[in-house]
Formats: sequence, structure tokens, C-alpha cells
Amino acid sequence: MAKASKKAVVAIPKKSFWTRAYRQRALFLMALLPVVFIFIFQYVPIYGILISFKNYKGSKGVWGSAWLKPFYQNFLTFFKNVDCAKIIWNTLKIGTLTLLFTFPLPIVYALLINEMRGKTYKKIVQTISYIPHFISIVVVCSMLHGFCSLNGFFNDIRVLFDLERVNLNAGPTNFMIMYILSAVWQGVGWGSILYLSALTNVDTSLYDVANIDGANRWQKMKNIAIPAIMPTITIVLIMNVGNVLSSDYTKILLLQNSTNMEATETIATYVYRVGILEGRFSYSTAVNLFQSIVCFILVYGANAITRKLSPENSMW
Repeated sequence: MAKASKKAVVAIPKKSFWTRAYRQRALFLMALLPVVFIFIFQYVPIYGILISFKNYKGSKGVWGSAWLKPFYQNFLTFFKNVDCAKIIWNTLKIGTLTLLFTFPLPIVYALLINEMRGKTYKKIVQTISYIPHFISIVVVCSMLHGFCSLNGFFNDIRVLFDLERVNLNAGPTNFMIMYILSAVWQGVGWGSILYLSALTNVDTSLYDVANIDGANRWQKMKNIAIPAIMPTITIVLIMNVGNVLSSDYTKILLLQNSTNMEATETIATYVYRVGILEGRFSYSTAVNLFQSIVCFILVYGANAITRKLSPENSMW
């Protein structure tokens, strides 16, 4: 019997890492500056969390300061604080409400923009919606203080509807409305950029086939546009869940006053007050470390849930 001929398998030699790195040296050089920047400003300062477990003295430095006994004393002090529960609740409330309103609206806005047919009008609307993102928080808060005052623009509108003038800068309820609406106003246009970029990669032939099948705009949006941006939506949601405890403390500080202080004291503003104003660096670092740990747990948990429900859309 004739033996079956076997095809010769030619082994391709593996190139070493350094050979491949040299061939792609231009890419490595381009990435060098961002990597160095991130390493210096994001990773090197991590050693500062040691302050949380020490009786930090500026004259002795981080390494020279004595360790606390017990080393977790600052954390115990925070959890035993009578205002601890209120501070955590305020942070969760503000962060959750902000997420509920600022996360879905850019998606809806991007889908609506994508349905526009006039290119010139579409560009004008997009440009106008991006502008608020570049306005300073200080300017935005000054505008809110002016508009919400007794003689402000919003009270002028109330008068048109035969309503009494009210100081809208007072009270926790008015604060939440101002905070969330201003966040939506500043973030909807800018946040839609990611989704609009994802929508540009959709195969146009899918829309042609949908038109042949007689699909209306809602059906095309539901079955083509939304699935196309779903991976982007998932990643952004996972990252935003980690920011639930990281409220915009600059805006909160600028909008705080004696009438809403009790409902607006968050972890970030508390850290600023006890750390910068009172000089309790070890204690404020411990509180901030607690916040960071919780944020990490939230991100990890959100990604774990996503990995179980939709593995292809998880971050890792």
C-alpha cells in the first residue's frame, strides 16, 4: 500500500520581545510620556495612604511619623462619629440621584442626534450642547446663586405664573434640584460624544435592510443603534458606579450654606473640612481611603455582575 504523503510543517521562529519592541519603537516612544506622567502623579503618591495609619507630623514626614496604636484608630474615630451615618447617606443620595439622571440622558440624546438628517443643523445642535461642559464650576455656581435669588431669573418666571418669590438658594430640596439639573446641563452634550462615536461605526447596510423590511425609526433604533452602543453603555455604567461616592465636592462647597449644610455634607466635603481647614491630615486621609476602597468594591462588583450577565461587555 502506498503511504499517505504528509505535508511538511515549517516551524516559524518566534521573535523575541526585544525584537518586536524595537520594530515598534515609535509606538513605545509615543506611549512613554503618558506612562511616565501616570506613574509620577497616580502611582508614586499611593505611598501617602500610610498617613492613614500614623500620627502624621509634617516635621517628621510620612516615614518618620509614629504608627497609631491600634493602627486603624482613625477609621474607628470616623465610624464612631455621630455624623458618620448622615455623611455616608448624603454621599450615597447625591451620587445615586446624579447617576440616575446624568447616565441615561446622554444615551437618549445621542440616539436622537443620530436620527437627525440635516447635517448642518445636527452639527449646530451638537456644538451648542458641548459648550456648557467648558464653563467653570465657579461660574456655574455663581449663575445658580444669581438665578435662584429672590430677584433672580427663576423667581421672575414664578411671578409670571402668579407664584410668590422664594429664596431658591435655601433648603436641601432646592439644592438637590440645582445640583442635578446643572450636572445634566453640563454633561449631556459632552457625555453623548462616546455614544455618537460608537454609532458612526454601525454598518449602514443594516439600515438599508431595515428600510426594505419596512422598519420604522423606533424599530431601527431598538434593533440596530442600541445594540451597537451597548458595550460602550456597559463600560461607562461600570465606571460611573464607582463614582457614586465621589461627588463633585467643589460644586457642593460653592452651593452650601447654613440652610442646607445638614443635607449636603458629603465624604468629600467632610475630608476637605477636617483635612485642609482643621489640619487633621491622618484622619482625613483615612476617611478618603475608606471612600476609595468602597468605590473600588462598587466597580469590581458592577463588573462581576456584568461578566455573569454579558461576559463580552465586561471590563475584565
